[in-house]
Amino acid sequence: MTHAQAPFGRWDPSPLTEVVASFSGLEAGWWVAGGLAIELAVGHPIRSHDDIDVLLLRQDQLVAQQALAGWQWWCADPPGSLRPWMPDEVLSLGVHDIWCRPGPDHPWRIQVMLDESCGHEWVSRRDSQVRRPISTLGMTSAAGIPFLAPDVQLYYKAKAPRPKDEEDFDAVLPLLTEQQRRWLADAITQTYGPHPWNKRLEA
Repeated sequence: MTHAQAPFGRWDPSPLTEVVASFSGLEAGWWVAGGLAIELAVGHPIRSHDDIDVLLLRQDQLVAQQALAGWQWWCADPPGSLRPWMPDEVLSLGVHDIWCRPGPDHPWRIQVMLDESCGHEWVSRRDSQVRRPISTLGMTSAAGIPFLAPDVQLYYKAKAPRPKDEEDFDAVLPLLTEQQRRWLADAITQTYGPHPWNKRLEA
């Protein structure tokens, strides 16, 4: 579900500092995702953002309710209808998008994304053949903020790149290591087939 598709109120993304304060100290892994993850990898702002994403593993999904106690949480049931996410409700496979706001009269502030895992491996929700150790799923900024590794974030963005995704790709491409480029090119080919990004990744 995209924000433009859902007439459920406006967005006013939480500042990154507020997100970090809410999720830090929890006994589960979490990572800033989306365009802000790319900015944290690059080390400076790239563009404006309509939302702020936090990635959790499905096994740790209730951490979102702990971090945002007292908030409203709405999950997107396929193919994209929002409904309240009840306290302590374990969301099933296929539900991976949660919108969060402090109350009914407030704008949406944080979007939580759920990804899959198997043992010590992260498993792409788009292709179960695409995996990597959970220990390599994220990185940490100089300020100590955990964020989704740029090659993983670009893998998701590669499905149907929008102008902002192309902008993110251009910004972080020079910083990708040879290993990250190789992993990303292989993952894109495995899931999406031939892709215009791969020539640049292999250059």
